[in-house]
Amino acid sequence: MDPYAWSWNVEALVIVPLLGLAYAVALRRFGASRWRVVCFASALLLLLGVTVTPLETLALRYLLVVHLLQNVVLAEWAPLLLVLGIPPALAARLARPRVVRAATQPFVALPLWLANYLVWHLPWIYDAALRHPHSLLHLEHALYVVTGVAMWWSVLHDEPHRLGAGARAAYVFAAFVLGSPLGLVIALVPSAMYEFYVEAPERLWGLSALADQQLGGMFMAVEQAVVFFAVFAYWFWRFLAEEERRADAEGPVEAA
Repeated sequence: MDPYAWSWNVEALVIVPLLGLAYAVALRRFGASRWRVVCFASALLLLLGVTVTPLETLALRYLLVVHLLQNVVLAEWAPLLLVLGIPPALAARLARPRVVRAATQPFVALPLWLANYLVWHLPWIYDAALRHPHSLLHLEHALYVVTGVAMWWSVLHDEPHRLGAGARAAYVFAAFVLGSPLGLVIALVPSAMYEFYVEAPERLWGLSALADQQLGGMFMAVEQAVVFFAVFAYWFWRFLAEEERRADAEGPVEAA
């Protein structure tokens, strides 16, 4: 099979367009600023990019580093942009069902996201999913997106759990500290972990199985440092600004 062949699958051709259609219909009632529409559209393009383009073929047959990129998009980048793209009024409506309130509760959403991320990267489960691309792998990808959306929800929306800027900064920092060791482990183990890629039909880009794994792990570690630090820095800056305004409003403390 051509390593750079395009791929056509249900995820790309049904689910992604349906998400776009549902969003367009919702905007007729709730409206959204242009930047939110751009965020949501960017998320859909990312989802298409990792499920239709040659990245899909490379990820599912040849290169672990590309598969790890695909996982990052599905579990972190696309969910972040999807949640950013939802206007507050629509977010409040979507947050009404009890299951949504429970799933987006920070002490539920973060452990679920972490557990899902870690379990699917266990070697025997990872290899099994790749050998069953039309069942286990689709389930894996769907869970990445769902748990990612739940994880980012309370960072970016006030409903159903209104967190202060400091709490949001702490939440993002915790997600980074608890999630980042995965990429480091993948990069630092001394042998190739995933049999599926050791047995790849062709070695591409001059990468051995171990070099492929090391590059993928380093990419994950750096990517998480950049993305999570950027979101953490935003909310930490908001927290400091709020504290400064609060101190100004209270005025100087007189000496006794």
